[in-house]
Amino acid sequence: MPEILVRKDNLDDVNRRFQQAAIAKPVFLNSIPKSGSHLLRNIMRMFVPVDQQYSADFIQWGNLQTHRSAFDPATPKLSWGHLFFADASVIETASAHRILLYRDPYDWVIARARFILSEQFHGNVDHLRSGAVSADELLTMMIFGLPQKLPSLNDIYELNAAAWLGGRCHVVRYEELIRHVDDLESDAARDFFAVLLDAAGIVVPSDWMERVRFGANREESATARENLTGVALDLPQKLGARHRALVDYQAPGLRNVLGYE
Repeated sequence: MPEILVRKDNLDDVNRRFQQAAIAKPVFLNSIPKSGSHLLRNIMRMFVPVDQQYSADFIQWGNLQTHRSAFDPATPKLSWGHLFFADASVIETASAHRILLYRDPYDWVIARARFILSEQFHGNVDHLRSGAVSADELLTMMIFGLPQKLPSLNDIYELNAAAWLGGRCHVVRYEELIRHVDDLESDAARDFFAVLLDAAGIVVPSDWMERVRFGANREESATARENLTGVALDLPQKLGARHRALVDYQAPGLRNVLGYE
């Protein structure tokens, strides 16, 4: 598995400034990598006692059996990860409130490319930072993957997101999360976070807005775009028409299933 270098945040200390109520049932935040996983995790951490947060690792298919205790209903925890939809993952998380986070595949392609170029990512594709690969070529690799090195966009979205829609989960789209974080005073934001917390079995506290602000502080997220270092290639702000067509070719119908068309 790739090595992700992240610095420790101080959100546990921030958490203790608030009066916390214990959760009665496990909560699992499942997400597509590079879809705002740290943002959602950090926000939700502000509503759960620190001793009920399972911070040992991001739970994935490869380490699921090591971290089964995260879903033990006898000791409820808030946990997070990138977990495939499969028999074992469905059974192990059956006791938990499941929250599913993903983003528009068009934007994900750029976010994935930026992260792989950064000094925070170390894996078997470090050679892509050599300067020999153009931005267009790198984006194409993010869509189609690389044999035995990187899974394709469809491979990731198929089992990390689309298949979970056929089960029990509460869906959060990154774009909606960001929009409401940026406009917390609005009625729409209040409703959005009320529904999210209810899906996690958490009663909305009166100071919910302050908690969200602290959790959403981008300085506390080591993988936020502005905190990534070493990204030398100039990547576009939006995916161009050619690469959008390639996404649609590689994963036909995906954006429609996810609610983007």
